[in-house]
Parts: sequence; structure tokens; C-alpha cells
Amino acid sequence: MSGEFPVIQSKHSLVAKHVTKERWDKVKDIKTKTCGFTIAKACACAIEFDNQHCGIYAGDWDCYKDFSEIFDAVIQDYHGIKPDAKHTSDMDASKVTGNINKDVPVHSTRIRVGRSIDGYGLSPGITKQQRIDVEKLMSSALSKL
Repeated sequence: MSGEFPVIQSKHSLVAKHVTKERWDKVKDIKTKTCGFTIAKACACAIEFDNQHCGIYAGDWDCYKDFSEIFDAVIQDYHGIKPDAKHTSDMDASKVTGNINKDVPVHSTRIRVGRSIDGYGLSPGITKQQRIDVEKLMSSALSKL
């Protein structure tokens, strides 16, 4: 169980702003179905360190449902969106425009790729057995290419 309301070291983080004692108490004893993640595990970085901006990480998809009052508030604040905002996708590459100045070329960039497979934990919460199962699943899939 997650226990008593913690001292949040990252005083200016989104966790400090949105994880109130009232919200904490509502979810402190919940463990997610997929990998047993708790709100304490999700907020561990903001609780333990004083340099976090956001400070919360989902251990699995269930975190977004089980701890929705907290995650929704943090996500909305972080992205500057309203509670009724809807995500839209547009994969038409011709609509992507840029302003790269040829006199100041980009020397490097980074692309972050996250993986999520239904029924398995995300990076912060995946169990050892789930990692083994994902490895087998991916090995099987890649061997068929």
C-alpha cells in the first residue's frame, strides 16, 4: 500500500501542484491490474528528488484509469489543454512545414520512441516476467520478417 501522504521534494513540480492529500487518499491503496503499480510508485521521482518538473510516470495503461483524477490534471496542465480536449491525428506529411534556416543547420536531433503493448507494463512498471514475455513476443514477430 502507498501509505500516508508523502513529503514531495519537488516543490514546484506538477505533482506538488496536483497531488493533494484528498486525491492521494482516494487512490493510495490501489494497485493496478497489469503490474501492481501504485500512486506512490508513479510519483516516486517527485517525492524523492527536488528537481522534477512533472514528476509522475505511468507504470501501465491502468494508471491512466485508476489514478485518472491526478493524471488528467497533470496532463492537462502540462499540455495546456482543457478537460474536454480531444486528440486528433493527421498523418499527412505534406502538412508539416518547418522554418529551418539553411545558414543555421540542425546538427543533431533525437527521436524518442516508446513502446506499449496491451497487457504489459510500461517502462517504469513492467515486471521481469512481462519483460521476458515481451522479448519472446518480439523475437517471434521479428523472426517472421
